[in-house]
Amino acid sequence: MSAETQASSQNTTGADAVDAAIAKGIDLDGTPIPTEKLELYNKVMALEANRQRSGVSNTMRSRIVRIGSKHIAKDELNQMLTDAGFAPLKEKEIAFFYGNK
Repeated sequence: MSAETQASSQNTTGADAVDAAIAKGIDLDGTPIPTEKLELYNKVMALEANRQRSGVSNTMRSRIVRIGSKHIAKDELNQMLTDAGFAPLKEKEIAFFYGNK
């Protein structure tokens, strides 16, 4: 199967699509991912896999803020966090994720 056929037959939405493409070494557009990039990615991910975790709730909040800030307005995300029982957005998060918007 050609790279173009593989790209058109694979799902290109969601985080799983990116993980699957990385595992195959082929970008979502069908082009090969350079070996140097894959090696660095795998090295950093191995370091992350060995990092001690502080709790699921902290990780969930972090992911919600990081990803939610791309899709949800600051005040709305802040309210959603609070309503769900998470800590509201911190000033440094607001500056980082919403500072240039």
